[in-house]
Amino acid sequence: MQSEHLFTTILYREDGPVGVLTLNRPDDGNMFTPTMCREIRDCIERVRNETRTRVLVLTGAGDRFFCIGGRKEELEPTNLYPGVVPTLEMYEAIDRLQKPVIAAVNGFAVGGGNVLQMVCDMTIAKASAVFRQVGPMMGSFDAGYGTWYLEDLVGKKKAKEIWFCNPKISAQEALDLGLCNRVVPDETFWDDVMAFAGEVAERGSYALAGIKASFNARHQGVVGLSRVTHDLVLPLYYQTAEAKELGAAFNERRKPDPSTFGH
Repeated sequence: MQSEHLFTTILYREDGPVGVLTLNRPDDGNMFTPTMCREIRDCIERVRNETRTRVLVLTGAGDRFFCIGGRKEELEPTNLYPGVVPTLEMYEAIDRLQKPVIAAVNGFAVGGGNVLQMVCDMTIAKASAVFRQVGPMMGSFDAGYGTWYLEDLVGKKKAKEIWFCNPKISAQEALDLGLCNRVVPDETFWDDVMAFAGEVAERGSYALAGIKASFNARHQGVVGLSRVTHDLVLPLYYQTAEAKELGAAFNERRKPDPSTFGH
């Protein structure tokens, strides 16, 4: 997949089994726009439909910003869906992807940018990275992914403090809280990111998909259960003698022979 031919606000490349998606608006803090949200969604959907890669890394262009939130430009003047930044397009795509998504936080992860890294399956941060929620300070909030996922990571009391008081959180503090998995030196950041991604990529793809689906099912109700059964169980069932005999009997307009089911 050649990102330069597909996208205007993000970059995408593949390094062996690792896909790298880069938010590419460094002059504006890599803030996401409605276009970027949809391009991230579309890029992840393409990654979801290929088997070349086994892990996706999501990062920001430059060395100062991972992402510091979203821009409301391009939106229609309405209180309905066309009037909000479509962040759920990104978050849902990350959850749907059967491959682990690693946020490589290369700088400030603020507001929606912090929620974005929280939605990713794991986070590795450079030592100088800063995490922060600022919604209540600037007339915004993220109720849903930004609260539920944060509570899962750091606990209810701390999550409320982060949302109500909006402290700046250093990379080390984020590690201590459980907001990220690893903190690495700025100087070796990208080498460490790719080593981390490569380690995960050595695991079994189907096993990783099953584990991720199981975690996600907790919050997603019927959608989460459907992802487990539709994406993981159903393809295996299609290969069974039972499914093949039932399909053949239906097409041939005859009764199936249960003795061939092979249980």
